[in-house]
Amino acid sequence: MKKILLAFTFFGLVGCTTQNDNYITIKGKVQFDDPRFKMEISKRDGFNKIIIDTFDINPNGTYEYTMKVDEPGLYTLDCKKWESVNFWAEDENLDINFRGKDTAKIVMKTGSYVHINGGPLNEVMNLYNHETYRNYQMMISLSQTPYSLKTISDEERGALTMKNYDMLNNEYNSRIKYIVEHYGNRKSIIAVLPSLNKIKDAGLIDATIAKIEAENENYAPIKKYKAHVEEERYQRERLAIGKPAPEFKYSNPNGEMIGNADFKGKIVLIDFWASWCGPCRQEIPHVKEVHAKYNSKGVEVLSVSIDSKKEDWLKALDEEKMSWTQILAPEAGKEIMKEYQFSGIPHLILLDREGKIAAKNIRGEGIDKAIDELLTKEQ
Repeated sequence: MKKILLAFTFFGLVGCTTQNDNYITIKGKVQFDDPRFKMEISKRDGFNKIIIDTFDINPNGTYEYTMKVDEPGLYTLDCKKWESVNFWAEDENLDINFRGKDTAKIVMKTGSYVHINGGPLNEVMNLYNHETYRNYQMMISLSQTPYSLKTISDEERGALTMKNYDMLNNEYNSRIKYIVEHYGNRKSIIAVLPSLNKIKDAGLIDATIAKIEAENENYAPIKKYKAHVEEERYQRERLAIGKPAPEFKYSNPNGEMIGNADFKGKIVLIDFWASWCGPCRQEIPHVKEVHAKYNSKGVEVLSVSIDSKKEDWLKALDEEKMSWTQILAPEAGKEIMKEYQFSGIPHLILLDREGKIAAKNIRGEGIDKAIDELLTKEQ
């Protein structure tokens, strides 16, 4: 470990000099330009994206941008809408190269790993970005495998998919925990903490924060992280089991405004999904089974799409032939995702007949189990 730390220190001193006055230089090269778009630097404030600046590359594909860092923290550099990388902006100059536009005949846009040449703070980001990238790639692979098996039922496929996801999540969480345990003395570790388990890893989180705080009094990212944790606690309580589900109304394909309040007196399974989401589409066959099995018992399904393009949504509806209520959230679901506090889909929740949250984050057989429990309570 000492050799690794020395290597990082050397890289920080030799490979990447620093600037004063809260300015850093970000430079690199884009192999394949797409002149329709520009480079973009942004950051997140909860569910809101804040664009810091945009700029273009030089004719030879290189770029160099001087960024004023008003507040150290996690930022995103987007390469012309083809690739992006999360980086830590504070006092390290960065060299980041991109492939840029995908030149393949068939474009499969699943994201890519982009390496940051920087100092110790962004070495942490490299580790974190790579784990997140690999986790996403494995998720895609594992979600496809059960559906390539022709000899098992849709129910068995759903169960196998969930088992694979659980295994993948456990592996990912273990690797994230390793990063925090061994690089917890670097301030950029704050960007990794939200991926830890808030309950199981509470001791590690507290110890890591205390360590950074002791060496960096009044450090803005720590204050922001603590505020984020408090907001998360409030949101968990607001969306806890037994709490009234936030109400919403969106347009169906015929232009009629429909929302969860229209189903009072019914048990409602709300499925947040999108046409471009593979796991969402793979969940639909089971949702069809659920609808057929429980609809006569007063159970309804409400699908809420977060597609950004109405035509994509309508095309998927025509392909999937779902017989229950379908509505489209505006602005690619920005408002509803914030209201219901989810960032990944499919996201399914179950409401009781009074419109209260009965179950959250349910998939596969978990949907049937949650509905059966509600129906049993009513007997």
